[in-house]
Amino acid sequence: MHEDADVRRTRSRGKSWASGAIVTRVLPNDLDPVQNRYTVIAGKRCGKAVQRNRLKRLVREALRGYHPYLQPGFDIAIVCRGTLDEMPTLASAQQALHTTFSRARLWKPGVTPPQPGEPVQSGWHIAAESPGTTP
Repeated sequence: MHEDADVRRTRSRGKSWASGAIVTRVLPNDLDPVQNRYTVIAGKRCGKAVQRNRLKRLVREALRGYHPYLQPGFDIAIVCRGTLDEMPTLASAQQALHTTFSRARLWKPGVTPPQPGEPVQSGWHIAAESPGTTP
């Protein structure tokens, strides 16, 4: 999400789930085509700029691996509320996101998301396989 009004609306009206050093707020959106929008927020309590940026990079990378497995149609604001001591690695960020997404029931039905610590298999965009191409 790029617009401040969208972020504020999601933070104020969205339903929240917490796990460890993050809080996830989820609000359905009415976008056409149906898609998810994300924002990652780290306040000054998380540390100085270097630490805040590191936290946001870890969460974004974890989110990139889970994006294809999430149901579309939501605005999702992820608020970092801990320090780098509480979420020092990508696996810890993946664990926190996996827990909040499970509690929010955001996984696509019939799809098993990767477990925390597994390597990221896909990115933001999944290329459609055309006939005659090899994966």
